[in-house]
Amino acid sequence: MTPPDQTPKQKTLANLMSNPSNPSFLAPPERVLSTLEADGSRRWLSPRLAKGRFLTARRAFAWLLILIFAVVPYVPVNGHPAMLIDLVGRKLHLLGMTFLPTDTLLLALLLVSFILSIFFVTALLGRVWCGWACPQTVYMEFVFRPIERLFLGRAGVGGAPAKVAMWRKPAMYATYLVVCMHMANTFLAYFVPVPILHHWITGGPWHHPIGFAIVVAFAGAAMFNFAWFREQTCLIVCPYGRMQSALLDRQSLIITYDTKRGEPRTKGKRVASLQLPVVSETRASETDNSQLEAGHSVTAGDCIDCTLCVQVCPTGIDIRQGLQMECVGCAQCVDACDHVMDKIGLSRGLIRYSSAASVAGEKVRFLRPRVVIYPTIILILLTILTILIATKSSAEVTLLRNLGRPFVVSDSGRVENTVNFKLTNRSDHNLHVSFSIPEHPEITISATDHDDVMLVPGQMWTEPMRIICPQEKFDDGTLNVRIAVSLRDESGCLIETIHRPFKLIGPDD
Repeated sequence: MTPPDQTPKQKTLANLMSNPSNPSFLAPPERVLSTLEADGSRRWLSPRLAKGRFLTARRAFAWLLILIFAVVPYVPVNGHPAMLIDLVGRKLHLLGMTFLPTDTLLLALLLVSFILSIFFVTALLGRVWCGWACPQTVYMEFVFRPIERLFLGRAGVGGAPAKVAMWRKPAMYATYLVVCMHMANTFLAYFVPVPILHHWITGGPWHHPIGFAIVVAFAGAAMFNFAWFREQTCLIVCPYGRMQSALLDRQSLIITYDTKRGEPRTKGKRVASLQLPVVSETRASETDNSQLEAGHSVTAGDCIDCTLCVQVCPTGIDIRQGLQMECVGCAQCVDACDHVMDKIGLSRGLIRYSSAASVAGEKVRFLRPRVVIYPTIILILLTILTILIATKSSAEVTLLRNLGRPFVVSDSGRVENTVNFKLTNRSDHNLHVSFSIPEHPEITISATDHDDVMLVPGQMWTEPMRIICPQEKFDDGTLNVRIAVSLRDESGCLIETIHRPFKLIGPDD
């Protein structure tokens, strides 16, 4: 991976910053960011492509994820899309289930379970989410970079092209725009029912300016991200890499470089019995000090310093420097190093998926606190979520006591309590609702305006109801009752009866 040539100004600034005797510039002790040059300008990355078993597996998995993303809004489940976030109707359709605004607890349990699942997977498998499943990585590495390599003449190889014809880059960006527009319309299908979206696409944008504006904004953001910002999203915007210190431990699976096997590095084809003196101060730090003081030679490591692991890295880091925040766990360096080891006749695994403890020769422990705590919490949350969904009623019923006087005694001596009934139809069909108190048939419930209540799917209905009770039923001014809310379909068949306890208030004498 060869960065583009620096301008004279950049070279001058770099020389000034690297000169410790110059008081005007303070050179950083190490590279601040893998995509920054010494003078602070951006280091543009054109990673080479390392073919191997991990790239093949990641490509297959990435295209599966892309297929799922493109198909899910068009797959019907129980009469609704497999996933639809209906902002206008304030509903979420997910795998045949419908969540309403009153399902805050269910959505919170689902969200927390998902986040904890990512934490659990990270504790076990490191940043497998970033390298294998994150939409940023999936689309960048398996859609946009292949398009770039195709138009710039580096298909299947990668790396920076030497010279590009004038027509290639405009054609590449035009293809980018088409892909981004398709992504934008697919994204919009998660929020707008497919028939309406189809009408919007086939009609003029002046008929649906808001939807058109959303598509343009999403496509513009995608173009900015994938055509220009690129790996900076992972390095600067996304906080996941900075959370590694809290989510990983020494037993977590990460991309590792076997320092004991690879150091000291030497150029050229490896010979098993090769001996060489250690003269580099950097290399000396990797060897036994007593041997160096005695002037002994050391056996050359397996790393031939070909730098292919750096050239193929999509974030521009050197994995031989250890685990870094920029590493997304894509295993491109593993495929590149395995290919080199095959060519020089050494065993694979100099760079591999492993753990810090394993590389250091420590005992590998699968069972540890976070690996037990995370799944335990997830299991509890999913159990609660399953119970709540299984016991979820066709309607949400809430009883609220009316403000003002708690009761009124009529001229006939009967006590009236006014109660606000709040109902939400959670089903996908019309519901006819009736109210009663079966334990006390002498107590009547009547609406202030009408007696027949019919709710369409998703409708929220609030109405004050009068509960009329004989005065002699009260004991010390109260009477506990169970109000039955009966739900029937349009044919009159009983679907469900929901009971709600309520305390009536009356005179205490």
